[in-house]
Amino acid sequence: MRTYDVAPLYRSSVGFDRLFDLLTQAERVEPSAAWPPYNIEKVAEDAYRITMAVAGFTAEDIELTQHDTALLVSGQRKGQDGEHQYLHRGIAARTFRQTFNLAEHVKVTGASLENGLLTVELKREVPEALKPRRIAINGDQAAVGQDNARAQIEGDAKAA
Repeated sequence: MRTYDVAPLYRSSVGFDRLFDLLTQAERVEPSAAWPPYNIEKVAEDAYRITMAVAGFTAEDIELTQHDTALLVSGQRKGQDGEHQYLHRGIAARTFRQTFNLAEHVKVTGASLENGLLTVELKREVPEALKPRRIAINGDQAAVGQDNARAQIEGDAKAA
C-alpha cells in the first residue's frame, strides 16, 4: 500500500485537520475491520445506506451508537452456544466492533435487521443557517435565495 505525506497540505490549508487525520488513519486499517462484510451505498443526493451481513445475530445482540461524527456498530452473541455440539461451524458468531466516520451533519435515521442483514439508513441534514445564500450588492436589490436574517416575531416588533 502506498503511503501519503500530507504535511505539505498543512502549509497551505486551514481547518482541514480532521480530513488529514482521516487520510492518515486510512493507512492504518486493521485487518479485523473486514468482518463482518458490509456495503456502503449512496441512495440519493443526501441519503446513504450501510448494509452489514450479521448472520446469526439478533437485534438484541447488536448495538448502534452515534457520537458526533462516529457511528459504532458492535455485536456480541448472547446465545446458548453451550447447548449445541457442532460438527462444523461455518457461521461466525464472534464479537465484532466496526466504526464508521461520518461527515458533519450526517445522522442515522433508522436501522433494521432482516434476513441476516443489518441496514442502517443515514441522511445528511445541513442546517438552514449553513446553506449557501445570495447576498445583495449595494443593497439595491433584494437578496435572492435563502436569507439568513433573523425572523421578525410579532412580540419583537411591538417591543421595538
